[in-house]
Amino acid sequence: MCGVVGISGTSDVNLRLYDALTMLQHRGQDAAGIVTEANGELHQCKGEGLVRDVFRRSHMVRLIGDVGIGHVRYPTAGSSGPALAQPLYVNSPYGICMAHNGNLTNADELREHIFRADLRHLNTDSDSEVLLNVFAHELQSRGKLEPTSSDIFAAVEHVHNRCRGAYAVVGLIANYGMFAFRDPRGIRPLCFGVRDTESGKEYAVVSESVVLDSLGFDLIRDLAPGEALFVDKTGEIHLQQCATDYELVPCIFEHVYFARPDSLMDNISVYKCRLRMGEKLAEKLLRTRPNHDIDVVIPIPDTSRVSAQALAEKLGVKLREGFMKNRYIGRTFIMPGQTERKKSVRQKLNAVKLEFAGKNVLLIDDSIVRGTTSQEIIQMARDAGANNVYMASAAPGVRYPNVYGIDMPSANELIAHGRSDDEVGEIIGADWIIYQDLDDLIASGTEGNQEVKRFECSVFDGNYITGDVDTTYLDRIERLRNDAAKQKANADAEPVKGEVIGIHNNSVT
Repeated sequence: MCGVVGISGTSDVNLRLYDALTMLQHRGQDAAGIVTEANGELHQCKGEGLVRDVFRRSHMVRLIGDVGIGHVRYPTAGSSGPALAQPLYVNSPYGICMAHNGNLTNADELREHIFRADLRHLNTDSDSEVLLNVFAHELQSRGKLEPTSSDIFAAVEHVHNRCRGAYAVVGLIANYGMFAFRDPRGIRPLCFGVRDTESGKEYAVVSESVVLDSLGFDLIRDLAPGEALFVDKTGEIHLQQCATDYELVPCIFEHVYFARPDSLMDNISVYKCRLRMGEKLAEKLLRTRPNHDIDVVIPIPDTSRVSAQALAEKLGVKLREGFMKNRYIGRTFIMPGQTERKKSVRQKLNAVKLEFAGKNVLLIDDSIVRGTTSQEIIQMARDAGANNVYMASAAPGVRYPNVYGIDMPSANELIAHGRSDDEVGEIIGADWIIYQDLDDLIASGTEGNQEVKRFECSVFDGNYITGDVDTTYLDRIERLRNDAAKQKANADAEPVKGEVIGIHNNSVT
């Protein structure tokens, strides 16, 4: 899962790109990068770490230009390391930079074709570099000295024909402008907005609408699935549908977990969606346990808080903050190694004992992935004096790995894989457990936008909508994503250097 931003402005965009990436930090904490362009010269800074650690004052003053793109990264395909920080760059044709959120499911097939037929070179095992080179090859095949919007849209059309999976892309072409496009199923989010200035209109393309709000842009709309956008050097915007077979099927897990609640995605309020998730879960609880003895509802910070509020109101039970969060610990289901995850949970959360002592407590989380967090938190609640500890998940059981850009663990490391709800509850130590029904989760989203007929729900139902994910592919994902593989990759990785990748006025390094 990553966050992308592109701005075509009327003055230097460096500080606004930085601010945008801080607003998208929740989407990626592994690496960050910015590329700007001025008079055909590209200026770049990227490295591993949080946005505030990668960019320093000396870097920012050299990131000049009125157009630029930025990226925050969680690694989902390929290795980690400074070389994989985005945006990525190819010098032919024209000089193209690209930032990508998603994952290509046919990356291996494309990589072979790039070597043998496109005669292009790849430096990493990143599927983002594959996507960049496919786009660059298709644009170069147009044979134009100066690309037009029609050339760019034709290249995107060929990208759709060749690439499968999920991709939301922003990019820039040196001395020509900024482009963006979204895969034909619209799995990963991408929206754009406009701001009027004395010097003319400015445009921004971002993963989440909250960035537009913070930068003073008015949201125009989400990019449609398969649609491409190009803002040329004169500031004129061009839009075109570049796919012949397209349907909006956005990822439901954005609403469950990743997106900020103050964002709109495909015209659906994430906040309202999570409220509806809580209400529907409460209705299920009242149907299945009408004589419940819950004294207090306690959310597991932070993403479950909105759903917990709605659930508590529907049940007529008090909502209390029972856990205080240390915000400087990463997401536990992504961390390699069970020991590390358990340690992280205790470092991340601390119980407010007065809210647990002598009470029957319903804990609610946005989802249960590995079960490590839930198991540790339930034990913390018991240690704090709770009489009974019940567990609620605002999402259904996560039973299958994600292949569209979320670093979800391999299937055998998902606690709900091959197990009933009651079996999961027993393993994590809950007195009883209740999961959201998938139909209710989908309804929570579609009630916000009736034009969205279905969602990408593969982590819950194993239905991969691109139609190309089989047992062989999932077995490969299993080998790449299990704890042993991640620990080996970390051990083999080169030490992270303190300095970010440098900037030169006339080149990208």
